[in-house]
Amino acid sequence: MTNKDTIVNKNNKFLVGWREVAALPDLGINNIHVKIDTGARSSCLHTFKIEEFTRNGEEWVKFWIHPIHNNTDVEQSCEAKVADKRVVRNSGGDEQLRYFIVSTIDFNGQRWPIEISLTSRDNMAFRM
Repeated sequence: MTNKDTIVNKNNKFLVGWREVAALPDLGINNIHVKIDTGARSSCLHTFKIEEFTRNGEEWVKFWIHPIHNNTDVEQSCEAKVADKRVVRNSGGDEQLRYFIVSTIDFNGQRWPIEISLTSRDNMAFRM
């Protein structure tokens, strides 16, 4: 996880840097380098090979990630229930339909649910 000096509980708020290391335990991701954007409404995870399927009558997705920072040789598959599908304007200004999931994020033992969109972030420095 992150360095204990990085996140400080001050007045019930967390102080985080613009880049951190977090975990997404629901997805089996033990550490991922993330860039913090306080103006974002949701988080975005770099994914590829997204496949939709049905489990117990509900819509799910299977997708792959590169779990090691700056290494595209290692791939890991993840599965999650689809929370929503929405049109999102990407950083280049183009609209794209994205899957959204809800998962737990862990910063140094502090956990809470977040909404995550799944898309390719090949041109971005951070996987999330």
